Amino acid sequence: MGTDKIFSLKSLKNKCVTQMGLGLLGKGLGDALFLARVGARLTVTDLKSEKELASSIKALKKYKNIRFVLGRHEMEDFESVSYRTDFVLKAQGVPLDSPYIAHANKNKIPIRMDDELAISLFPKNITIVGVTGTRGKTTVATLIHHILKKSGVRSHLAGNIQGVATLDLVAKVKEGDIVVLELSSWQLQGFHARKISPHIGVFTNFKDDHLNYYKGSRQKYFFDKSAIFKYQTKNDILILGSKAPKCLGVKAKKMIADKKLVPKDWKIKIPGEHNLENIASALLVAGALGVSITKIKKAVESFSGVHGRLQFVKEVRGIKIYNDNSSSTPDSTLTALKALSKSSTLNDLRSTILILGGADKGLNMSLLVKAIHKYCKAIVLLDGSGTLKLKVGSITLPFNYAGNLEDAVAFAMDFAQNGDTVLFSPAFASFGMFVNVYDREKEFMKIVGRLNR
Repeated sequence: MGTDKIFSLKSLKNKCVTQMGLGLLGKGLGDALFLARVGARLTVTDLKSEKELASSIKALKKYKNIRFVLGRHEMEDFESVSYRTDFVLKAQGVPLDSPYIAHANKNKIPIRMDDELAISLFPKNITIVGVTGTRGKTTVATLIHHILKKSGVRSHLAGNIQGVATLDLVAKVKEGDIVVLELSSWQLQGFHARKISPHIGVFTNFKDDHLNYYKGSRQKYFFDKSAIFKYQTKNDILILGSKAPKCLGVKAKKMIADKKLVPKDWKIKIPGEHNLENIASALLVAGALGVSITKIKKAVESFSGVHGRLQFVKEVRGIKIYNDNSSSTPDSTLTALKALSKSSTLNDLRSTILILGGADKGLNMSLLVKAIHKYCKAIVLLDGSGTLKLKVGSITLPFNYAGNLEDAVAFAMDFAQNGDTVLFSPAFASFGMFVNVYDREKEFMKIVGRLNR
């Protein structure tokens, strides 16, 4: 993997940087803190208002080298007419057709993103492991990091991880370290811009998602994802899940993450056939990095999963409650339903009460509707533009509408009996009812925490 060393850490001092996107999830704040600390002259611009961004702004208040443009973007911050702009740091999720990014390109202002910028600032002799895919990337990246740590290997986890800014690692990463990055399609846009790919790339699978962002184009979605392998060399490694797409023009050594690679006698805590493939991907990465199978086994058996991903929360009156908040597509909710049905001790497949609903992402709901009839005893629907696409009139199971999440949990518990499962797996985005996906999970966990055993 070649790195595009445009900037050194020292050269960032007094650079004029426009950071497009601050947000409330921690990554944008981490980026701004990093740039402020190294002495960049920073303009932070966000469409959210000062009131909406109050917590992030408060954390940056002491830095005098930050200028805020909030509630709007200004064209002059994406050019070098009124004052010099050395580069724009673009947050993930900025629209593909953003007129501000187009204006910066027209004015030949470099566009950077935090992950690829961090890589250009890391020491040369490190190994980058990148994990992408529509589903499973968080579990795989976190498990790889878990195995390495448990095996005494110096490694760092960042990328599309809640509250973690990859630029924060610049001061921590040393020569010889391994950096594991979970990479969304949006983050990989920056890899295309610099023509870099990870030394070890993992492509778990490719399914419909974010089609609202890509205006219905799977090709554009796949193109962004393809940076995981596109610029690899013959000295690199690409690990593909069984449902990964056909990747053309791969120069790296390819390996297939077959679930059969995971020995049947391993005592695995995370449920579901899909997690066997996730484990196989992590196993192949760890093996390629020289970790023994004995150490891998021990680490895998101690791994209890990632919060919000088919996470067992508690049992109340014989009813098991699972938090699968991160499932924001019908396919991922279907996977969760299948996993729980196979782990159920009841003869009846329909022992799950499913809480779902939210904002539309332009995805096909037909397979999920069929699965609801096969695996669910009842469903509870949250309000949202996507919920209407479920064609509730065709669902013959007991169901209820809930105006908020607390009512949804209460309705689900009313439907459930001893031995049943309550699954919170929304299948849609969080926009509208919640600030963001993390706010949705926080509220669910708080509500469940108040339930009496």
